[in-house]
Parts: sequence; C-alpha cells; structure tokens
Amino acid sequence: MTSISQRSSGLVQRKTAATVSAESRENEAENQNDYEDEDVGDSKETRLTLMEEVLLLGLKDREGYTSFWNDCISSGLRGCMVVELGFRGRVELEKIGMRRKSLLNRKLLYKSDSPTGDVLLDEAIKLIKETEPPETVQTWIELLSGETWNPMKLRYQLRNVRERLAKNMVEKGVLTTEKQNFLLFDMTTHPVTDTSIKQRLIKRVQDAVLSRWTNDPHRMDRRMLALIYLAHASDVLENAFAPLSDDDYEIAMKRVRELLDLDPEVEVMKSGANDTMWAVIASFIK
Repeated sequence: MTSISQRSSGLVQRKTAATVSAESRENEAENQNDYEDEDVGDSKETRLTLMEEVLLLGLKDREGYTSFWNDCISSGLRGCMVVELGFRGRVELEKIGMRRKSLLNRKLLYKSDSPTGDVLLDEAIKLIKETEPPETVQTWIELLSGETWNPMKLRYQLRNVRERLAKNMVEKGVLTTEKQNFLLFDMTTHPVTDTSIKQRLIKRVQDAVLSRWTNDPHRMDRRMLALIYLAHASDVLENAFAPLSDDDYEIAMKRVRELLDLDPEVEVMKSGANDTMWAVIASFIK
C-alpha cells in the first residue's frame, strides 16, 4: 500500500509503507535525542523525570512526605506526565485547522506507544491510545487524577502515583523508605538520602529565574520552563526559593509572575514552541 506524499509538476510522488515506517522511527529517535540533550548535568548524574522532580521539590527532607495541606500536587503530577509524553514524542495536539481551535479545545492525540522506560508514562500512553474519541489535555489531567463524576471513566485514573514515583527514586538512590507512626495510623514515608541531588535541582530552578534569566521563555531550556510552571501548579515552587535572601526571593517571584502572565495562545505560535507543553500550561493558568 502506498500513500501520496506530494504533487510536483503534475506528477504524483509516492512513498511506500516501509519508507513511512522508517521515517516515523527516525522522527521518534530525534524526539528521544531532544529529550536526552535537554537534561542538565553530566551523564553520571541521576536523571529524574519531570514528575519525580516536582515530587522531590515537595517532599520534606527528613519527614519524607509532602504537606498534608497540598491539594494541588496530584493534578500537577498528571500535568507533568502529559508534558513528558509530549517531549518524548509519544503524544501531540491535533492540528490547528481552518477554525484555529484554542489550546484548551484541541485534542491530545496518540503518536507512538514505544516504551519510555517509565512504567507510569507507559500506562498513561496506553490509556490515551485506547480512548476514542480523543480528549483534550485538560480532560486528560482530570481523568488521570480521578477527578470525574462519570463512573465509567474512573478506569482512567492512575492510582498511588506519589508512592510509585517515590519508589522509583528509592531505586535511583535519591530517597529511602521508612515507617512513621502518626498516633492513629502508620504511614510509609520516603526521606531524602541523597540531598546533593535535591540541592542541585533547587539550584537549577533558582538560577533559571536569577543568574540565568533570559527574559524570554523561548530561550530557556524547555524542561526547566515546564518544571517552573508545573512546580507552581503543584504548589511546591516556593520550596525552591525558601533558602534565598529576601531580595533574591522578590526577584525570583517577580519573574515567575511574569511567566504566569504570558498568554499560552500567543507563545505557542512562536517558532520552536511545544504545543503539548503550552496546552498543559494553559490548563493550569487559565
């Protein structure tokens, strides 16, 4: 079977299915290389996903759990999943089309289900692949969080995400596992063991809005840009700014507010913008 690829000088040029498949694999490899190139640090440094970085920012070092008052991190972690899948070329937004749909109205489409190396991401892409008709980014964040009144859609919820992410970081040597007694119940906690990794993460976040501030989101490392937005949506960003002096704290928060005031609909139209990332950002700040 062949597919028409383009018309030139009245001649129909065709690509074989094998050629299309080869190009698909090549594009996927390029997306994976983009993901690898964006990681900060040398190859020996422990690599964390966006979900793990957001959770690590939210964890109390000694206690090993997030604030009991934080009711935002659940949806924030699901937003991280969608962005990560977009960065790795596993999902994409539907094309704008003639009617120029807004980011919040464009559907999230399955692109590839090749393994990512992360069980949670693979589970998420499997759900997205099987769903017809496609849903929007905002709807997927709600479904993966279990925030739906439709009992038929509860099967889309990814459960125990924080615990599973913490176990991943235990395997990477970043956290450890303990049991703590809270009078009426025992709870599994995950104190930070390798504080150097967390300190490097905090330093990177601080530098992004201080010494390395570019005043242009499109000149920033896009993983760091996504991390800042998603850490704010998860209500853990201020944890990274807590060690700063009062003056630096004010500057950092001022620049974060500048990012939050940007219009995703405008930013996504600029060269090199990642549609999926800006759709997730729009779902949290609109």
